[in-house]
Amino acid sequence: MKTMKFYVLILSLFVLLVSQASAQTVLFDFDNAPLYTSLPITLTSGGITAHLSATGQGYSIQNANVLGFTPAGFSGRIIYPNSIYLADLLIRFDHTLTGFSIMYACQELGCDDAATMKVTAYMNGSYVGFSTKTATFPGTWPVDTLKCSFPQGFDSVVVHYFLPPPTCQDYGVIFMADNMRVTPSTVNTISENELPGMFVLKQNYPNPFNPSTTISYQLRAKSLVTLKVFDLLGKEVATLVNNVEQPGSKSVNFNANNLVSGVYYYRLQAGNFILTRKFVLLK
Repeated sequence: MKTMKFYVLILSLFVLLVSQASAQTVLFDFDNAPLYTSLPITLTSGGITAHLSATGQGYSIQNANVLGFTPAGFSGRIIYPNSIYLADLLIRFDHTLTGFSIMYACQELGCDDAATMKVTAYMNGSYVGFSTKTATFPGTWPVDTLKCSFPQGFDSVVVHYFLPPPTCQDYGVIFMADNMRVTPSTVNTISENELPGMFVLKQNYPNPFNPSTTISYQLRAKSLVTLKVFDLLGKEVATLVNNVEQPGSKSVNFNANNLVSGVYYYRLQAGNFILTRKFVLLK
């Protein structure tokens, strides 16, 4: 009996240690990112891969002192805006996460208050939740950390410049970022919709999007496949796929440069399988 209790204790400690190890935070400091390269890029740290892209004119990898000074806490290589115009940072992970944070500094010059940043989390393209942060200590390029935590899990985030400083007049709607930290989920879950042998149409990513987005789907068998986009009135505005495809996971990019902002639908037909999803173009 004592021997059995001993083994149970050892097993419990082992499970606890494995659980704690798998829940450790993983740091992406961007120091191994290719200097002067514009997003999209793919980086791996601690066994987790992050795919970074952007809206608008995007971001690139620069040295932390690109402005002639280094914001507090920044070092090495960082994510820096390619223009003075608003652009979202889009990050997709190959693991399910429960926590995310990123250090940021908005362009503000001697301000008495600061901008508000927003991070929105998604799981398989479906909305999970959001969190906001206003720099605790305003001033010139003030630094703070934007965080979110959702125990149900998420696999992508959108980092967005949400609101300008309430009273400051000398600011820009841009930000730089460094030291991204993620906490992987300790539970590996597989959606029944993603099991082998199923027809699946996933939610596009990113959503909302501007001007392009990726639509992914899964085929159970060789099929004649059509993937079309429609407006709210049911008028077809694009045909993305119209051919016979082999079984497996697929993805296609949709560019909506020629369309106006609004709600659209995309419909997948593969044999007798038909599924429609909604997405939003936001210019």
